[in-house]
Amino acid sequence: MSEPMDEASRSNATKRARGRYVVISPCRNEAETIRKTLDSVAAQTVPPDLWVVVDDGSTDGTSQILAEYAEKLSYLRVHQREDRGRRSVGPGVIEAFYSGLDTVDLDEFEYLCKLDVDLDLPPRYFEILIERMEAEPRIGTCSGKAYFVDPGNGRLVSEACGDETSVGMTKFYRTTCFEQIGGFVREVMWDGIDCHRCRMRGWIACSWDEPDLRFVHLRPMGSSDTGILKGRRRHGFGQYFMGTGFAYMTASAIYRMAKKPIIVGGFSMWWGYMSSLVRRLPRYDDPEFRRFLRKFQWLCLFRGKARATALTNERQAAVWQPAAKVVEKTA
Repeated sequence: MSEPMDEASRSNATKRARGRYVVISPCRNEAETIRKTLDSVAAQTVPPDLWVVVDDGSTDGTSQILAEYAEKLSYLRVHQREDRGRRSVGPGVIEAFYSGLDTVDLDEFEYLCKLDVDLDLPPRYFEILIERMEAEPRIGTCSGKAYFVDPGNGRLVSEACGDETSVGMTKFYRTTCFEQIGGFVREVMWDGIDCHRCRMRGWIACSWDEPDLRFVHLRPMGSSDTGILKGRRRHGFGQYFMGTGFAYMTASAIYRMAKKPIIVGGFSMWWGYMSSLVRRLPRYDDPEFRRFLRKFQWLCLFRGKARATALTNERQAAVWQPAAKVVEKTA
């Protein structure tokens, strides 16, 4: 439950300089892509006030590249972690994120971004996100849209992320909203749970598919571990963990069967969900959240996702508390 902001919290909030933002980037063995991300952030019309890149035990030359750019970019700070011997998506990424966040005083920033380092961002990316959030105070988190290059024809292909969420590889947050939802859950599907928690508390989560907000994902979503099909199965488990209902999961899997990899991608998602269901694996332990999620998903099935999101945002406006601070944690 949320509580009114006390005097100390109110004083801290006033220190947040308008428009200042901090970026936290977990990374491990990203030598193939990190230069493009570093260059695209350096080219931003509104660069970050602080960028903490968490080197999570890289062994491929990433550390050397980061040291090179830290000499050139005054706002870039490298936070080194010990090598744990393997890449760990989901909870591992969020552990690394929090390792970097722990070095930051969030009271100094109005906005916070979790940014992957396998992205090529357009130059006005952060400028536009800040403009949109200043124009609509209820936007708690937002992003542009992810595209990847089709190796067969070289064309950009959308990763088809919904407008009702900020995408996981670049989540731009109002720090007040981030604090209210308790931050990120340290489990697969952290990047879905957070947006639903935003709506629960009356905030708006969204993304836009526009030329100046389209970025290139240099490694397709869900393929960073040992292959895209394993990533799809992991996504299915994540949906199960979050609390997604069987009907909604089946509809989502059928929809995804039309996307590459054709048929098997959607089926792998569904199988990841069903195998978790049959084994009765643990779920996100928040019954109120799961009820909210199921209600939203049934509304999506009967009214369409865009209409369901609009209706939910309208209904939840009554619980929005832009200056509130919460004491509970999701992590």
